Amino acid sequence: MATTRTVQGLYLSHTTVPLSSNSTSKSNLLLQPSLISCPTSLSPRLRNRLSLSSRPRCVAALTLPTAKPERVTSDGELRWSARAIKSFALAELQARSLKRPKLDTEALLLGVLVDGTSEGAKYLREMGITLSKVREETCKVIGEWDWRYKSPLGLSLSDSAQRALDWAVDYKLKSGKDGEITVGHLVLGIWKQKESTGHKVLAALGFDSKKAKEFSKVAGNDAALSYR
Repeated sequence: MATTRTVQGLYLSHTTVPLSSNSTSKSNLLLQPSLISCPTSLSPRLRNRLSLSSRPRCVAALTLPTAKPERVTSDGELRWSARAIKSFALAELQARSLKRPKLDTEALLLGVLVDGTSEGAKYLREMGITLSKVREETCKVIGEWDWRYKSPLGLSLSDSAQRALDWAVDYKLKSGKDGEITVGHLVLGIWKQKESTGHKVLAALGFDSKKAKEFSKVAGNDAALSYR
């Protein structure tokens, strides 16, 4: 089961891994939410030692956990925006602060608002859906919890959170438009999980089908954010 630990590594660092490694196959790399890159230049001394044919071949995959890994491509045709990946990484911290056993939709929503720089987060704030209100409503929905409880080292995704991610991917694919899967798509994915905590929190704060339709108009917009 996919965990959030490697996604945080995706946002925080670059890792160089040869596809020819005996320990990791190309297909396995594509299933992992990791950012893999090749060195862009070699020193003259090292270039003399390596021929072009012996250089490791690598693949860049900017993705989040998915139940349908066949949709992840090595050429970057389908990828999440940097802000969406950052929001996902922040969601784990929110899940831990809530003492949750899994990363659920309310944590994804909190991660979006903690980052706060995406067009989706800005639009939510314009609707009056702020970080403090979402935190307060989340506590009402999930009720009291044992503060002595410690979340697992590697949090797994809840079923509803995974469905939210996959819905966002499907929505982007069906649109037929170029570009990345954004924070806006993620928020709409959360809203579509009607039995989830994230949906209940949004509904309690006045988000409804009409606002979801308005929100969808800006869902594809995310300002550029560099990984470096």
